[in-house]
Amino acid sequence: MAKPSGPSMDYELAALKLFSAQLRGAKQDPHANALCLFGIRFQRAWLQGVLVSGSDEGRFLLDDGSDVVELTVPPLLAQSEWKTGLNFTTDYRPAQKMVDLSAHPDRESMWYLEVVEAHKLFYLNNLT
Repeated sequence: MAKPSGPSMDYELAALKLFSAQLRGAKQDPHANALCLFGIRFQRAWLQGVLVSGSDEGRFLLDDGSDVVELTVPPLLAQSEWKTGLNFTTDYRPAQKMVDLSAHPDRESMWYLEVVEAHKLFYLNNLT
């Protein structure tokens, strides 16, 4: 999967709700510091899954059942108490926020519904 190049973050671009496997289809926008998927330019994506591994250097592996994706987080965020097996949601590239959802038993089914709803409301409209 391509990565946005350069340091500037455009917060006017959408932050897509995706399954990890969908990120594989994202392409670098040749005219902007952004990726493109479903005809939508973006620099950030929201993901949710189980923490497979993590390091003090800020490299984490997240498994959402569709694929495993590597996250890079700032050092301050990496030093939090992230344990393997936690279920959390995060924004992606670079991760700026991570939320532990382990205490919420319906987290997985709710996330699937959120991604499907976003797909129907926003992403499919851009494909037609």
